[in-house]
This record gives sequence, C-alpha cells and structure tokens, in this order.
Amino acid sequence: MDDPLPGFSVLVAIFSQPEVYLSIAVYLSVIILMFMASALISGSEVAYFSLRPHDLEDDNDRTLETINKLIAHPKQLLATILILNNLINISIVMLSSYVTLSLFINQFSEATIMATLTVVVTILIVFIGEIVPKVYANQNSIVFAKRTAKLLTISFKIFRPLSWLLVNVSDIIEKRIERKGYNVSVEELNEALEMATDTETTDEEKGLLKGIVNFGTLSVKQVMKSRMDITAFDLETDFHELMNQINKTGYSRIPIYNETIDKIEGILYIKDLLPHVSEEEDFRWQELLRPSFFIPETKKIDSLFKDFQEKRIHIAIVVDEYGGTSGLITMEDVIEEIVGEISDEYDEESDIAFNKLDNNTFVFEAKTSLTDFCKVADVDSKSFEEVKGESESLGGLILEIHSKLPNAGEKITYEQFQFTIVAVNDKRIKKVRVFIKR
Repeated sequence: MDDPLPGFSVLVAIFSQPEVYLSIAVYLSVIILMFMASALISGSEVAYFSLRPHDLEDDNDRTLETINKLIAHPKQLLATILILNNLINISIVMLSSYVTLSLFINQFSEATIMATLTVVVTILIVFIGEIVPKVYANQNSIVFAKRTAKLLTISFKIFRPLSWLLVNVSDIIEKRIERKGYNVSVEELNEALEMATDTETTDEEKGLLKGIVNFGTLSVKQVMKSRMDITAFDLETDFHELMNQINKTGYSRIPIYNETIDKIEGILYIKDLLPHVSEEEDFRWQELLRPSFFIPETKKIDSLFKDFQEKRIHIAIVVDEYGGTSGLITMEDVIEEIVGEISDEYDEESDIAFNKLDNNTFVFEAKTSLTDFCKVADVDSKSFEEVKGESESLGGLILEIHSKLPNAGEKITYEQFQFTIVAVNDKRIKKVRVFIKR
C-alpha cells in the first residue's frame, strides 16, 4: 500500500536505525561545509581582483605579504579559484544527489528527485555560493582576502600543474583567435559615463571625464580661435609701436604677417624681446621671429597635442583648403577641452562672451564656437550635426539653418532651440538670444 505521507517511512527508518541517522547527519554536515567553502572561494575572486594598492601598504602584516604573492600571478590565481570553486560545486551536486536518492528513491521516481534536486541545489549555489559572498567581498575586499589567503595559498600549490596547463592553453587559443574590437560610439561612451557616475561625483569630475571621452573626436576647426579674433602684427611695424601694442595684449606669442593675415611670416615670442627692450626704434626685431607651424582645419586635436609635445611648441596657425589663414590654436586651447577653462592674470573672467538670463535662455556673441555654446547651454554637442554644414560658430549655424542673413529681431527655430537675432550688420550676425525648450 502506498505511503499516505511520502517521506514519513524514511524518517521512521532514520530514527529507528541510529547508524542511518549518523550517516545522514555526517553527509548533511559535509554539504553545509561545502556550501561555506564555495561561498569563500567565490567571494575571494571578487575580493582579490578589486584590491587597490593602498590596501596592501602595511609592511608588518604577514597576511598582506601572502596576498601580494598571490596577486603577483593573477592568471594562475584566477585559474586556481575557478578550479577549486568548480570542484566544490560539483562535489555538492554529487553528494546531494547521493543523499537524496538514498532517502527518497522508494517514495518518488528518480526523474522527479533529480529535477527537484537540480532546481533546489542551483538556487542554493547561486544565492549562497555566488551572490551573497560576492556582494560582501566587494564591500570588504581586504577582510575577505585575508580570510581566504591561507586556503588559496595551499590550493595554489596543489593545483599548480592544472592551473599552469589551463593558463597556457588559454594563451594559445587567445593568440590563434583573431581579436575583435568593440565599435563603441562616443555617444554610447557618454551614456555609459552618465550611468557610471553617481551622485557623489562632482560636475567638475563629470566634465573632466566627458572631455577625455570626446577629446579624440574634436577637430582643430571646432576649437580654434577664428581669424577675426586673432591678435597679429604687421611685419613693418616699428619697434616702439610694436612694444606699445604688445603691452596692451598680454599675449606671450604673437603671429606676424606681411601685408595680410593670410601671409603669416612667423611667430614672435615676447621672451625673445626682453633682452632688447631698451633698443632704438630702428631695431630689427623681425630677426627674432620663429617659424610658424601650419596645420589644416580637419586635424584632430589629440594628434595636434602630440605634435605640440614632439615639436615643443605651443601655438599653431590653422589654414583652410586654399592656404589662407583660418584661425589660431594654442596648447592651452587643446588642454581646456579636457580640464575646462584655464585663466591667468591677463584673461578676462570668461573667454566665452555670453549672458545667462535663466536656465533656458542665453545671449551669445554670434562668433561663439558651437563647442563652447554646447558646453555653456549644457546640450549634446551632436545636436546640430545634420544642419551645421561647414560652420563651427553659432552665427554660422544660424546662416546654415536660415539660408540668408536675418534681420534684427527675427526668430529662427530649430527643434527645441529658438534663436532670436539681437544684433546684426550688413556682413554678419553679431549677437543672438537662445531659448532652449527642455
């Protein structure tokens, strides 16, 4: 007759036969110990590979010396952890299967027992042997590493031949398989950056990280000072007049042109003039000029930064496709794209001419670069990619959108942006009010 309470006869058999009870108790104890060992090994994987240098600075702690020896061989350490963890988990499964089948083989079918056991053991291994210890180890890495140092040291020695084999096989496979890179766009990197930075990250830190991400995508044309804003002197200027003009500028390096700014003859370094400040008006200061460094508008600023370092110069003249002077860029301009504005005693409070009326309304000089506009207005730098054409200034963008020179007071709308022309002359837009609908 079927057992009305499945498993009841098993309990009766256990308690009626002490040797059976003892055997089951031993097996269950071993399984519990294995779960604890699995938790320790799984957590150690996170603990050891999240340690920072300052966590291991105490020279008097012998345990830290042991930890340093282990992490000095990261591949072998990881292989040892994985081998040990898998052996323990497999042992848990085998022992659990043996105990369960011994207890319930007469009450349930073998298929039912194995299906139930698979679900239960998997949940326990994932929760007790993986999730809980790894969360704890991530928050207490040095404590966890110290607790498992001896166990891993012994295992490291025992499994050395097997771990060595696994590491070498994986190296061979890695060399034979072609490595495929990940095509990650700058937008995806920026989105990942937004998700990765928490509330404790300051705006300055976020700006620095964004600057690094976008550094390789910016061209010289997007960052340079346009030719209209360049301070340059004529080659024929007499020495005293030159000194008067230099005193008014505050710049340490000034381009010198012949007749027109499209013919840059060289760069005058003010420090080269210092030994000659008492010279007469006819002093040939032109002989102090240094060669100009010319670059195209399309050059990327990360490449330019390397050129500046290699050539040990700090200023470059930007030329257009016809060889005319398009603008000027300095080392400071390049670095500012990462660290933000750098001001010295000669700089005005801000090089970006704008007034902030409220969080959504600004008044800009039309010559402001689109890069600077996006920074100030806190909008995506890719917002105008489809319509800006070759323009890199706010005024140029409006001309691209409107297709003609607008009148003062005229309003031009593009997506969530409304541009109101504040000032304009016969040649160009001078000032623009921008409202952003967020």
